[in-house]
Amino acid sequence: MGDEVPVTSLVLPVLIRPVLTQLEKYDLGASQTLRAALTKAEATVPGLNYDLVAGIIRRADIPVNMNESLLRLQGSLTETESAELRLNRSEEAFQELNKKSAALKKILSRIPDEITDRKTFLETIKEIASAIKKLLDAVNEVATYTPGPGKQALEQRKREFVKYSKRFSNTLKEYFKEGQANAVFVSALYLIYQTNQILLTVKNKCE
Repeated sequence: MGDEVPVTSLVLPVLIRPVLTQLEKYDLGASQTLRAALTKAEATVPGLNYDLVAGIIRRADIPVNMNESLLRLQGSLTETESAELRLNRSEEAFQELNKKSAALKKILSRIPDEITDRKTFLETIKEIASAIKKLLDAVNEVATYTPGPGKQALEQRKREFVKYSKRFSNTLKEYFKEGQANAVFVSALYLIYQTNQILLTVKNKCE
């Protein structure tokens, strides 16, 4: 899927699940049925929810940059709407990973609003670099609680995260030369996707 991978993977947790959470207030049964069906469909046909949303947007003839929109929406997610990615273990290391991952994604979500103000954006880039380091430190702490095979899986996720962190840095350099904001949005979504993959790996191996 190339650059579409994070976009297609994030539509369900960032856009659709929060809508279904709001629907619970009016019809819990319908919300749970839809959530189960769409989650199962996504697992069977990855990208299906993206195709659904993209089809609606095309039908309505609305000009939408999905990369930019998903970044913005990431910043508006509540703790309840992000519950499926939240680590439940009570040890400080796991709670710190929750906090550091949420902090990084929150900062990344500000990019669309701040990218056109060079001075502000440069400060945001410094915040992102610091947040990435803190997240990696938190992953290292959690690794001490992770059994053998799980630790190997987590190390692999960490390597992937570092790779996309470097790619994000290179994309920023290109942005200041070429001015292609969408490339920055895509790279930021990759970082969010990789952060989510770390959380899912920890949930699968440690809970």
